Amino acid sequence: MSLVPVLADDEMSAEAREVIDDIRATRQTDFINNFWRVLANDPAALKRTWESLREVMGPGMIDPLTKEMIYVAVSIANGCEYCIRSHTAAARKRGMSEAQLMELQSVVAMASETNRMAVGLQVPVDDVFKVASPAAASSDD
Repeated sequence: MSLVPVLADDEMSAEAREVIDDIRATRQTDFINNFWRVLANDPAALKRTWESLREVMGPGMIDPLTKEMIYVAVSIANGCEYCIRSHTAAARKRGMSEAQLMELQSVVAMASETNRMAVGLQVPVDDVFKVASPAAASSDD
């Protein structure tokens, strides 16, 4: 159960409704999920979160399916059932197959295991992995 109300459209402030209307227009759907409806209790947080999500998940160097799969992987690592389910649904809409989902689960599980082993054993990072980024290496500073 949510800590704050899951607001219906007619229960939202004008500021929240403006953001919700933008979500509908951007996504070309009438469906507004519970995440946005809960955030509508704080119109500033709703607006800030929507603007950031729209920018990060929008067009860029990483294709939309890969972005959704990364979101699923991080959501699994963070234990967020809501985000696992909503972004798995989004990834499926973007073409993720069941085989890809199962492979993603395997990668997340393996990364979690080896991360814990490296942390628990305090494995020192190899110098070769500590190289500067190409942009930093070419800086005139």
